[in-house]
Amino acid sequence: MDDEQQSDNADEECEDDQLEEEVATVNTKTPSSAQKYKQRVLLIASRGITYRYRHLMNEMHTLLPHSKKDAKLDSKSHLEDLNELAELNNCNNCLYFEVRKHQDMYLWMSKTPNGPSVKFMVRNVHTMDELKMTGNCLKGSRPVLSFDKTFDLEPHLQLLKEMFTQTFAVPRTSRKIKPFIDHIMSFSILDNKIWLRNFQIIEKIPEKGLSKEPEISLVEIGPRCVLDIIRIFDGSFGGSTLYENTLFVSPNELRRNIKAEINAKHQGKAIAQEEREKKKLHNLPAPDPMADVFI
Repeated sequence: MDDEQQSDNADEECEDDQLEEEVATVNTKTPSSAQKYKQRVLLIASRGITYRYRHLMNEMHTLLPHSKKDAKLDSKSHLEDLNELAELNNCNNCLYFEVRKHQDMYLWMSKTPNGPSVKFMVRNVHTMDELKMTGNCLKGSRPVLSFDKTFDLEPHLQLLKEMFTQTFAVPRTSRKIKPFIDHIMSFSILDNKIWLRNFQIIEKIPEKGLSKEPEISLVEIGPRCVLDIIRIFDGSFGGSTLYENTLFVSPNELRRNIKAEINAKHQGKAIAQEEREKKKLHNLPAPDPMADVFI
């Protein structure tokens, strides 16, 4: 009997040792597997950026604790240099704010160094200072990404959804994050454009004695902007075209159409004025032959 009890105790000790080894291996593998998912975003602007777009970039940097901001890029023709800058800053995503004519801003979102990349036209930009919304969130907190169901209908929108997720979703392994989720970044599609919004999550605790769940509401924080898709490329900041928006109208063409309408309006007024003058001359009374009789 003593031998049987000793053998049972030995078997139990062996099983306990195996369990401890398995738990130890799981604990050692978990952080290494979690650290494999690394996403860092490089924020960089072109030379000549205006104050409004600079404030938008700074607010994006505040909302993305896994981002890093670099100096301005001097050249607008050699965008391939951004891949080297991203590699030097240990970033695998890049948001490039390109401003042309001090009024038009284009946003490049790229997966460096191999792509893909997408070029947006940014419209209707409103920063937090302009909106002055009552919403607020903790600096460094992780957002919840909310996508419209339209993103799952077409292939290019599915690609954009994945790129937005890898760029704006803050990894839990980031060093600068806070262990809180208190705001939502919303991506909605309307009129073939992507509307970006940022909301605070507010939980209202019910009164004592009530067994209801806390009421959840959303309050907008800002910033807000509209992204108009121009083209999706196979590579990083270039390459073959995967998708092209045929409905996109460049701001230069819009301004040209507005000037043409104004010129056409002025030309119409000038032509109408000439016609009125001709009509006045045509309707002048004929000379009276009896006008000089009594002179």
